[in-house]
Amino acid sequence: MPDDHGDKPTRALQRLSRGRLLAYSAPSLVTAVAALPLALFVPAFYADDLGVSLAAVGGAIALSRLLDVVTDPLIGALSDRLRLPLGRRKPWMLLGAPLFLLGLWKVFVPGDAASATHLAVWSAILYLGFTMIDLPHKAWGAELSTDYDERSRVTGWREAIATVGQVGLLAAVVWLAVRGVEDAADQLRGIATAVVIGLPILLAVCVMGVPEGAPEGFRHERRSTLAGLKIVARNPAFLRMVGCVLFFVSGVAIQGTLHRLVLADVMADERRFPTMILLENVATLAGIPLWLATSVRIGKHRALLAAAMWIAVWSLPLVFLREGHTAALIAIIVVRGSSFASILFLANSIAADVIDVDTLESGEQRSGLFFAAWGMTIKLSLAFGVVLGTTLPSVLGYDPADPMISAVIQGRLMWVYGGVPALLMGIGALFLYGFPITRERHAEVRAELLRRSTRYS
Repeated sequence: MPDDHGDKPTRALQRLSRGRLLAYSAPSLVTAVAALPLALFVPAFYADDLGVSLAAVGGAIALSRLLDVVTDPLIGALSDRLRLPLGRRKPWMLLGAPLFLLGLWKVFVPGDAASATHLAVWSAILYLGFTMIDLPHKAWGAELSTDYDERSRVTGWREAIATVGQVGLLAAVVWLAVRGVEDAADQLRGIATAVVIGLPILLAVCVMGVPEGAPEGFRHERRSTLAGLKIVARNPAFLRMVGCVLFFVSGVAIQGTLHRLVLADVMADERRFPTMILLENVATLAGIPLWLATSVRIGKHRALLAAAMWIAVWSLPLVFLREGHTAALIAIIVVRGSSFASILFLANSIAADVIDVDTLESGEQRSGLFFAAWGMTIKLSLAFGVVLGTTLPSVLGYDPADPMISAVIQGRLMWVYGGVPALLMGIGALFLYGFPITRERHAEVRAELLRRSTRYS
């Protein structure tokens, strides 16, 4: 990993200090907070409280992702190519913050303008700002270290800080509920206010507290963004990661979309929603060191496979729960959620290793372009999960506005809630069997990159 002087030969041998990891991860404290309500609170808020149809909400969120097809690869390629005074990654994060905050406020505090069109337009702006912050941030993280296990430490810290933010958010929601503030509109306004205040401060800590380091690469050929994406598409290991994450994240997003609706219309105990999600995120945070240690012991792709199967196994019992089973539901969600963060931090760490293979073969470090494709995959997966989580119940006859949900419809809803995510996790796991980038293969790649770096320096 880079030292403060950009000394390449020692790059993979040093460990980042906790202070530097904390400063680098700081923006995730609030950007992840914004992402959590978008999946957990916003669909139910627009459908249940504002009267927008559930299918229209899912369609609006999915439609807002179409812009990503253009913006993500463009921002990724530009953040690789441009050399600005602040570096390659930091300027994009600073430019994205105003768009992110404006879009967030409009989505979370719609006022009288609430509609599917309003949600689609402002979600698109929110996601554009998020892309400009998150994509360069992840590419920067992949460049902080070239070590197989240290990269998991970097991504683990980032996901841990994100989870801390989510836990803080949910604790605040629980506290508000205890004090009698249970209105979703008031809760979302409070979340938006906290993010608007917190993001500029945390972004400044990150940008001012952590150097980017020199880019790694041996030549740079000018290519169009489309040509670069074709190169990404020829990387089989990266395509495998895209495949597994597509199914993993979609499965998680389905359940996130339906948590509150299941508690309201099956368990008849909606007030337990903030407490359940809070406990789930505490379990997620507590599980990060365990999954990090597991990845060191058995390898990252095997640990990722195990984490996904953990979620699949614990999702299946959800199918059979009904009213009166709230305690069992919460217990299962907490146990199952202990591997959530590991899916993201292990997948991001593996993606960085895959980029090393591309660097060796191409002589260029295209972290931004690869993480653009990676970011599109995650965001499209989230959107796909929201669409499935809203459309499938609607097709099967579920309407959250109906005051009388029959037992048959409840059963169908629980199959979508528990059975479909388990199936998606199982399909995604198939992409990880025989994964080619092991610890040993990565060590060979890094040794050759170091040899070339020394020769060309």
